This record gives sequence, structure tokens and C-alpha cells, in this order.
Amino acid sequence: MRIFISIILFFFVTYLYGQTLVLPGDFPDPTAVKIGESYWATATTSNWAPAFPLLESKDLIHWESRGHVFPELPGWADYYFWAPEISYDNDKVYVYYSAHKRGGNLCIGVASADTPEGPYTDHGPLTCQEAGSIDAWPMRDKNGKLYLIWKEDGNSVKLPTPIWAMEMNEARTQLLGEKKELFRNDASWEGNLVEGVSMIRKGEYFYAFYAGAGCCGRACSYGTGVARAKNLLGPWEKFPGNPVVAAGEEWKCPGHGTPVVMDDKNYFLYHAYHSESNVYAGRQGVLSEFKFTDDGWIEFLNGPDKDQSIQPEVEDEFADDELSERWQWSVFQKPDHRQSNGRLELAALPEKPGRFLGMKTLSADYDVEVTIDTRASSAEVGLGLIGDEKNFVMATLKGDQLVLRKVESDKETVMEEARLPSAMKLHLRARVRNGKDISVYYSPDGKKFTLLNTTPVDGFFLPPWDRAIRAAIISKGEPSEKAVFDHFILKNN
Repeated sequence: MRIFISIILFFFVTYLYGQTLVLPGDFPDPTAVKIGESYWATATTSNWAPAFPLLESKDLIHWESRGHVFPELPGWADYYFWAPEISYDNDKVYVYYSAHKRGGNLCIGVASADTPEGPYTDHGPLTCQEAGSIDAWPMRDKNGKLYLIWKEDGNSVKLPTPIWAMEMNEARTQLLGEKKELFRNDASWEGNLVEGVSMIRKGEYFYAFYAGAGCCGRACSYGTGVARAKNLLGPWEKFPGNPVVAAGEEWKCPGHGTPVVMDDKNYFLYHAYHSESNVYAGRQGVLSEFKFTDDGWIEFLNGPDKDQSIQPEVEDEFADDELSERWQWSVFQKPDHRQSNGRLELAALPEKPGRFLGMKTLSADYDVEVTIDTRASSAEVGLGLIGDEKNFVMATLKGDQLVLRKVESDKETVMEEARLPSAMKLHLRARVRNGKDISVYYSPDGKKFTLLNTTPVDGFFLPPWDRAIRAAIISKGEPSEKAVFDHFILKNN
């Protein structure tokens, strides 16, 4: 696999308090655990596959991709792969996760592996409540009895959101006994929900980190609270000064994370929207340090955010036989492709967006360019910015006709068209500014580009409420047709 990645992070590493960006891009609900000499993390993928990235780090700052929990999706679930929690217990790795059950609602499942890189064996759902069950966390009480902590998704049906605990067998295949409510959303700042509970034990207390209010989108109001109890099953008391992490100048809507210890210091890995890239780049992974106070509570060390500049460039020449792990696809599609010798052949689909492979964007301003082998392509072929199957902008070539389309809430509008002279190659470039202003250029040689749309397409509508935009290559037509690409580059400015 020949894929070039250049990422530059500038920040002070003598201390980590404040808010440090460690997982740039769309990494909602991040979770991390130490296994051996490394930290392992994963995060929500929602309706992008493969499900749940696996990442490894030595310092909680620099992370390397190590595959995915589910290269193939578990058969019982169809979409909304949310809120994984990775844990290590008795020489076994477990990933608890939420997903939508086929023909049902949101359930909590669990998978296990002998090593953190997998392969993982899925054990199916543990609990499926009528309103939905999400955000699992395993925790042992003072006697070593294993419990599952989770949220009943009452806010989805305009009900409160109790946090439940229930005993779980050691095989992680069954819940035992009766569930016990720990706490629910009853503080004004929490709004219509509490969720995303993670726990740590220190001294005489169990501490629960949790999120409250609205998680996602432009109108989000998320924050992080803390509660404590001397016994796992309660009674629980919430910190009077909640939320302990709230929106600041640079990061907004912080929450749904995991406490983790490094070098005898305590950190919280969670997600937040950056003030500039906002919903377009999605909820990114942020690290903050906290300490335990003399009165038995938790205090976040609110030093300055780190000075940093992220200038990544991703270039894929499709040189190997395997697709780069940076590519994602819809959970509603199969990635029917072949790759070798500098060519990626992507089989077509007739649906509006066609078949597509997407890559995360990391900033509000970026350029993405793809080179198309026009003579080898039989499908309608092109480049797009994808929110989901009903919200996207794409420029595609069919024959000699280049068409720029906007699809908003499944309604299609043709923005521009151009008739192109015959050429062996077509270079398509999308220049995105302010996260949403999209200009498309084309070139037969990759040197001199022509602007297709003099007025930028407004992509304000693109991001779904729970995920960010992907830059995508597209193949549209009958499954027997194909699109052929031989170069891709994404520059985040």
C-alpha cells in the first residue's frame, strides 16, 4: 500500500493540561485503555464502515491506525455503530458498542479478542430496551462483581434517560439479575439527557464521568459532569459545580469520553467541535488532564490550550492490492473494488450517490483532487463531498458531459454542466472553504485547471447531525460498470 501521510503537530509537551487535540477529524465518543506498554483507542463510526477504528499510542498524543474492530459488520446490526468502549480484563480485550438491531431498536453488543488488534469475535446484543440501549461501560464493584453500566435512550421518545447497572457474567454474554438505576437527568444543565458514562475508582469513591445536554450539530450544548458514590450501586451524588468541562473559545460541546492514567497523571479523552471547522470536520478527539481534590471531587486543570498547527496531506496512488485503511464506505453499500498497479476500479451502483469511498477531512479549508482514467471507466465517474446518501455534492463525468449536482434531503439540483473534449485522463478538484463553500475545477493534464462553477455551491446542509463530511470518489451506474482512478490527494489547510 503506497499512501503518503504528512501530519505536523506543534504544541508544548512538557504539560498536557488544557485541551490538546490528539485525534484530528471525525472521532466521536473516543475511548482508550492501556494494554501492555501501549494505549489502544477506538471511536464511533456511525453509518461509515468498517466499524470502529483501532488505534495505538505510546503517549496518548500520537496515534497509529491498526485496523478496525469489525472489517465486516456483525450480522445482527444494520446501522448506527456508536459509542464503543474498549477494555482489558483477565488477559482479554473487550469492545462494548451500540448499534441498531435489524427490525428493532438500538442495542448494546460486545465483541472480544485475545489481542487488541484482533480479530474480534462478536457475541451479539446484551440488552435491547424498547426506547433503545446505548453507551455501555463495564465496571466491577468493591467485591469484584462485574456490572454493565449503560444509558436507556429515553430522550429519543421524549422520556428521561436513566443510567442503569446490571450484573454481567464473566463471559460477557448475558446480564444477570435485575437492573438498578444509578442516576438520571435531573439537573438543569443536563437538559433532556445524561449519557456516555465512564468510571474510575479512587480511594473510597467510584467516580462517573458523564455527558449531558445536546451532543451534536450546530445547536449542540454538550458538557461533561461528574458524580461519585461509595458503592457502585449508589447512592450517587453529582458534583455541585457541574459541568466540569464546558464550551470554551476554541472547543465547544465537550463530552463523552474515557478517563485514562499515564505516568501517574490522570487524563480524560473526549470529543469536541473545533470553533473553526465545527460540524464540517466533526467531533474530534481532545485530551485534558484532571486531578482529585482534597474534598474528594475532580478538578480539570484548565491551563492554556496548546498552540498547534495541523497541516496534513494524504496521497493515495493505489499502488498495492489492498485499499488504504483511511477509506470508508456506507454501511448500506458493499465496497466492490479492485486495486493494483496504480489503479483503483470501483464497481458502480445506480442509486443517486452511486457507490462511493470516502475519506475524513480535518479542517474548514481543504482541496481534494482525483485523477480519472476516462477511457477505462464505463460508469459515470467523479468526485464528491458526502454527508450521507441523501445529502451530497458531486461532479461526475459520463461520456463527454461533466455535471455538478447538489442533492439536499434527497432532492437533486443540477448546478453546472460542461462538455469536455476527449482525453485519456480527467483531473477533478474540489476546493472547499469555510467548511461549506465548494468550487469545482477540471483539467485534462493536471496543470491548467478550469473553474466549473463561478458561484460556489453552498454545502451548509451536508453534515448529518452525528457525523462529518467525507471527500469521496464516486462510481454511478449499473453494477457491471466501473470507474477507474489512478491518483487521489487531499490537502487540509
